[in-house]
Amino acid sequence: MELIRGLHNLRKRHHGCVATIGNFDGVHLGHQAVIGQLAEKATELHLPTTLITFEPQPQEYFFPQASPPRLMRFREKMQALHRYAVDRVLCLTFNDMLAQMPHTQFIEDILVNGLGLRYLVVGDDFRFGREREGTFIILSEAGQKYDFQVVDMHTFSVMGERVSSTRIRQALAEGNMARAEELLGRDYRMSGRVAHGAKLGRQLGFPTANIHLHRKVSPLQGIFAVEVYGLDQEPLIGVASLGIRPTVDGTRTLLEVYLFDFDKDIYGRHIQVSFRHKLRDEERFDSLEALTVQIKKDVDEAREFFVN
Repeated sequence: MELIRGLHNLRKRHHGCVATIGNFDGVHLGHQAVIGQLAEKATELHLPTTLITFEPQPQEYFFPQASPPRLMRFREKMQALHRYAVDRVLCLTFNDMLAQMPHTQFIEDILVNGLGLRYLVVGDDFRFGREREGTFIILSEAGQKYDFQVVDMHTFSVMGERVSSTRIRQALAEGNMARAEELLGRDYRMSGRVAHGAKLGRQLGFPTANIHLHRKVSPLQGIFAVEVYGLDQEPLIGVASLGIRPTVDGTRTLLEVYLFDFDKDIYGRHIQVSFRHKLRDEERFDSLEALTVQIKKDVDEAREFFVN
């Protein structure tokens, strides 16, 4: 899979493709269905598939203080897309210029002249261009003019409801990891590099791998039974705390993972943490002793979860 950062990096060899446009946050079952729909047409036309996405996401640009938490960082999204039939990802910087770009220019500069588009899959409620003037109907009319086909993406439902990033965020916020897994088509994971911390966990008898998430907002918080991937043995099981650590007056969100029966040095390693079951919400304790007692309970409960 090739990542193309910015319109200025498009080359002649990128001309001619089938494409879809979106945030693809979570790369959930609905996104996977669209990619499959696109791949079928790509095979028929003997053309590569291209996903057009944006950084930051449009909602983050327009509503920086009120945009929903991402399910995935950009790196995690690219890693997930590698598993599917995606040939290229065109990532456009969503800035003032793109936000103010007329919809006609978006079509001509990006879809027609930039990509040489032959087939486009988007939702029938898709909007684009300055003041969101561009619509599915406008795209369809442009397709007739410039000789590309525009089709509505197939709806993918689970339990009678359309799969969406919003539904997954809701499941995560509720601690319903099983529902999130149903909608994603896989367990929910976060990834990052193990960094040095304050070593408090080690003092309490539970040394943790600390991961800075580099996220403004996390879609979930609490204490979880987890599996860890990316080390020599996998999966390794353990307990993770995801939050601001109120007992020690923490201020930024941190992921701390205590791995069972494991004592190797993994500083600097990049790992993936799979959240399998929520044990409880994060809470403030009156003392480190009380916190230690609760951690022991969390460890026992997590071990029981994996046994059962």
